[in-house]
Amino acid sequence: DQGIAQDEFAGLAGIARSHMGKIERGEHMPTLALILKISLALKISSAELMTATERNLYLQGDA
Repeated sequence: DQGIAQDEFAGLAGIARSHMGKIERGEHMPTLALILKISLALKISSAELMTATERNLYLQGDA
């Protein structure tokens, strides 16, 4: 969490806010190109993004 609004982040990533919301809620699975855009907007590598996502999914499964 980098403390920016969803609208602002979606703009940085070059995607629609509604699409970003669907990704966050797990209603849409992003393409590799979209993963790269999101990681660039977060200023992290795509590997870091996917590792963090995998960790979060694993923790949700344990809940």
